[in-house]
Amino acid sequence: MSQGNISKVKATETELKDRLVAVNRVAKVVKGGRRFSFSAIVVVGDGHGVVGYGLGKANEITDAITKGVDDAKKNLIKVPVLKGTVPHESEGRFSGGFVLLKPAAAGTGVIAGGAMRAVLESAGIKDVLAKSKGSSNPHNVVKATFDALSSMRDAYTIAKHRGISMKKVFTGE
Repeated sequence: MSQGNISKVKATETELKDRLVAVNRVAKVVKGGRRFSFSAIVVVGDGHGVVGYGLGKANEITDAITKGVDDAKKNLIKVPVLKGTVPHESEGRFSGGFVLLKPAAAGTGVIAGGAMRAVLESAGIKDVLAKSKGSSNPHNVVKATFDALSSMRDAYTIAKHRGISMKKVFTGE
């Protein structure tokens, strides 16, 4: 992921809601047969632009989910949300996963696949058009979505970074 514009965020635990994206059962063959363990990818967010993801592995599903939530709280980022949608079109990629995010008019809803939908709804994005291209692996799709979201900047951030007024950002004068 490009770490250029991301600001790490700390949030209180009461305001974060977690969503389970995927659970995978893994078998290890031992002398007495198969030993099963679980890996869970979890997304947490406050619904106001703060979102994070985490991976948890354990012998029980509930322990794996708990570890995933703890890991997700360590990887929070702030996403610009403009009138319930993303500020501009963005592409993200991670390994074989490619995602495309486009702003949408109010009332459109979240038009996205399973793993992307969990990330976007946790971030508080209400209207967006999204397309997953390439890998459908939930791990890659979630990380590619985070790459796309982390590369987004709103007009206020751009104006502050360039040291110019908001009017000048839009008019170019």
